[in-house]
Amino acid sequence: MKQFQFTYQNPNQFQKELIKLRQWQKTRVTSYMIFQIFSESLDREVIGNICNMIEKELPDALYMGASTNGNILEGSVETNITVICTVTEYPSTCMEMVQMPLNAENAVEIVQKLSTIVSERPWVKGIEMLVTIRGMSMTGFCNELGKLPPEIQIFGGGAFSSDMDNEACVFSKDGEYSTSSVVFLLIGGEDMHLTTMHVTGWKPLGKKFIVTKAEGSILYELDGKPAYDAYYKYLNIGNDEHFFSNTLEFPFFYEHNGLNILRAPIASNEDGSLTMTSNMDENVVARIAYGDPRTILEKIRQSGQQIREFQPDMIRVYSCAARRTFWGMDEISKETLPFQSIAPTSGFYTSGEFLRTDGFVNQHNVTLVVAGIREGEPVFAESPEFEMHQEQFSGKVSMINRLATFIEAATEELEQANQKLEFMAVSDGLTKLYNRREIERRIKERLNECTKHPERPLCLIMLDIDNFKQVNDTYGHKEGDNVIVGLSDLFRQGKENYQTHSSAGRWGGEEFMILMEHPLEETVTLAEQIRQDFENIEFKNNVGHRTVSVGVTAFIPGEDSDALCIRVDKALYQAKTSGKNKVVVL
Repeated sequence: MKQFQFTYQNPNQFQKELIKLRQWQKTRVTSYMIFQIFSESLDREVIGNICNMIEKELPDALYMGASTNGNILEGSVETNITVICTVTEYPSTCMEMVQMPLNAENAVEIVQKLSTIVSERPWVKGIEMLVTIRGMSMTGFCNELGKLPPEIQIFGGGAFSSDMDNEACVFSKDGEYSTSSVVFLLIGGEDMHLTTMHVTGWKPLGKKFIVTKAEGSILYELDGKPAYDAYYKYLNIGNDEHFFSNTLEFPFFYEHNGLNILRAPIASNEDGSLTMTSNMDENVVARIAYGDPRTILEKIRQSGQQIREFQPDMIRVYSCAARRTFWGMDEISKETLPFQSIAPTSGFYTSGEFLRTDGFVNQHNVTLVVAGIREGEPVFAESPEFEMHQEQFSGKVSMINRLATFIEAATEELEQANQKLEFMAVSDGLTKLYNRREIERRIKERLNECTKHPERPLCLIMLDIDNFKQVNDTYGHKEGDNVIVGLSDLFRQGKENYQTHSSAGRWGGEEFMILMEHPLEETVTLAEQIRQDFENIEFKNNVGHRTVSVGVTAFIPGEDSDALCIRVDKALYQAKTSGKNKVVVL
């Protein structure tokens, strides 16, 4: 496999390049010639002329392309139209190009058609794709791609443009210039080998949000508030025409399909919701993320070492436009140029990156997807060195890395402090069980659930330490506290030992309440076990063995929490007045 990379300057220059390629091809044994054209310009006439010239000079060649937010040529950023010509040399190599119209309504149907095509071509090992994604969710599209045979690697990028307000386009020999299409390049054959990976380096910073409302690609609420508020409150980003470009560097970080995924919003709506390029599930934890240059470059180093062992003939890179914005034109090549030391490296800056990982096809944002392709077995005894110089980790990198580390550490300390405050607000200082206010709240909450779902069991256990005043009067309040803590420790151990779904709280003094989400029979068994276990404890300093009286009751449909608590209190009273150290059920 050979690759030729050059920029398009004018028709005469391009024709000369094509003629040189045609003459070179005559002296070699080749199987396929594939052109990939990446253009920041959306000039339909110029793109059409490029395609026509390829058709004229090299009629058997395949070609495909997309509009971009910048190109990668020989590992470095390039703003001119770039042309990458890949020539395969093994007779066993197979390639085929398919272009289909794509919109939100037909996305699943398109992949189903692709699946039929692939099933008839058992040689397919990889699918490279260029796709227009602006304004539509790609979740269904990606989910359907994930159903293709698991051994097929899938990777690619979303078309973009230098002016983010313009529609992007794709085109190919199998179709035409289109602002709503996908181009698939099927790659395979006995001697074809592929490897893929992705690099982020973005770190979650600041507050954790819970996605409380989301429908499809619309993210409505975080922590019960309009999702846009997170960008305004923490980053002072306005809800205006610049929202998209201002948030590119600050995607959401969350787990999806077992991966840490970055997801960037593409628009902020009047109601404060955000339009995302892919669906976000409800009840997941999301955090705003920011790029850490040192982490990014270290991930690049690791990926470069990994792909070096593969010994690719060529490397394709699909990198998010947000990464270009983050680094700036002077430094963006830091993360792509090192790959050129291994093999010819090309690609473009995208509106979204696609990669199959562990069977799932994920749409990424703010991510760099790398694909290595090789014909035949490695030809070198040792792989070329991955050249990444230490000085790339200096300068701006150190400052931002320290700032990111500071923010993360400060946020973690604040979260820990908040967690302590939240715990203190609902817990009893001595026992560390729930306090009375919290256990009452939980009883009312579960009671409301039982009213809606009467089939769910709900019981209460109320306990009182027998003759507790005697312990305080005889041995002192410190020993009394030890007895109370001993009983509370028994509750904590009981959740694991008895495998219960329960909540325990200190009701007051030496009284405790346990909320049980188990049937009455199981609750009574547990209550009896707690009574016996507590009686078996021998407290130090001559306090010896103590006992506890227990009342048990079950929720009766239609009653409120006051009625339930009064009844369990009566059960406890009967246990106390009828001899103590027993369980009474009412």
